[in-house]
Amino acid sequence: MDVLRITTSGSVDDGKSTLIGRLLYDTKSITQDKMEALQAASKRKGLDFTDLSLLTDGLIAEREQGITIDVAHIYFSTPNRKYIIADTPGHFEYTRNMVTGASTSQVSLILIDARKGIVEQTFRHFFIACMLRIPHLVVCINKMDLVEYDEARFNQIVEDFQQLLKGSFYENKTVQFVPVSSLYGENVVTKTDKISWYKDKPLLAYLEEISFDEDDRVHPARFPVQYVIRPKSEQYHDFRGFAGKVSSGSFHVGEEIVSLPNGQRSKIKTIEKFEEQRPSAHAGESVVITLEDEIDISRGNLLVTPNDIPEGRKEITAQICWMDQQKLTAGKTYLLQHGANRIKAKVQQLHNVVEVTTNVVHDKTEMGLNDIGKITLKTAQPVFTDTYAANPANGTFILVDEFSNATVAVGFVE
Repeated sequence: MDVLRITTSGSVDDGKSTLIGRLLYDTKSITQDKMEALQAASKRKGLDFTDLSLLTDGLIAEREQGITIDVAHIYFSTPNRKYIIADTPGHFEYTRNMVTGASTSQVSLILIDARKGIVEQTFRHFFIACMLRIPHLVVCINKMDLVEYDEARFNQIVEDFQQLLKGSFYENKTVQFVPVSSLYGENVVTKTDKISWYKDKPLLAYLEEISFDEDDRVHPARFPVQYVIRPKSEQYHDFRGFAGKVSSGSFHVGEEIVSLPNGQRSKIKTIEKFEEQRPSAHAGESVVITLEDEIDISRGNLLVTPNDIPEGRKEITAQICWMDQQKLTAGKTYLLQHGANRIKAKVQQLHNVVEVTTNVVHDKTEMGLNDIGKITLKTAQPVFTDTYAANPANGTFILVDEFSNATVAVGFVE
């Protein structure tokens, strides 16, 4: 059974958590004890109905304010597939949380309040979906009950959003627009008479039919070495294995590999997973690889196949989302972490900062918290990365403050 990863986003109080709660409730994914706890929590808040948003608003601060701060991951399934939903924050100051929550998603589900239409955060979340190149986009016009299920209002919001699509990553892709009322469950899992003018499928039926590559096997083979296994026991005295997670592509026993950065070659002798030998390993699998030859490999090396070797770069231009209170300026030094590899990197140039609500690029000398812009880094050693567009799994990195060890940025290689 395949797994569909979805990120939900939108402005404050657009009903993201309620929509997710409705999906869980209508698919009978809530246990009896959890339902009873939910009903009790709703009564404590003085509500005369069960507040489904409480299922995902897990932090105390979130429940008190009625907003989402952290990224909550919700799991449920239908007979057709499994779902992982990242409920991301709607507030501007938590944009960095939205970026991290959306980074592994296959579907971006943007909610719009039918009363308010497109607002500033809608532009920001749409821009991030484009930047992350999330394959599928679904736009839910929520709270249709508060505009009396008005078809004209729905059509106006669709028309406004279609203007955003022009010239964007989604211009030539199918974007689904769905009118819903999360509070009352209208058109979320089942169709109702109140939105009879909407002739397409309800939200869940559309999600059930989305097709996607189950993993990154279509991308070039990449295996970042996380750990070198050298047992001390006499039984495995000569064993030398390389543990890690296949980030993209596939590896097969007998296949030639190249170890970067040194360029040494060998062939795969065995692939082991949970002490069981496998003929191959694919994207997302954590395995141990042994080689036919003794070559110099350590943590941070990248194993690839000789037919598609990434270029080693000491200058990297990337789009980044800045995640720290301390501002970024040219000349500062950080640790660039790519896979299991950490390398010193200096900000050589800050090219621009994007005003995501208008997509206008501004020349600036610094980047602040939640800013998105383009920089060039100069690294102490070559980094063997793909572009994010060509291979997302090997085209991302994070910047780490070398003194506090805090993650200060996530980057997407251009």
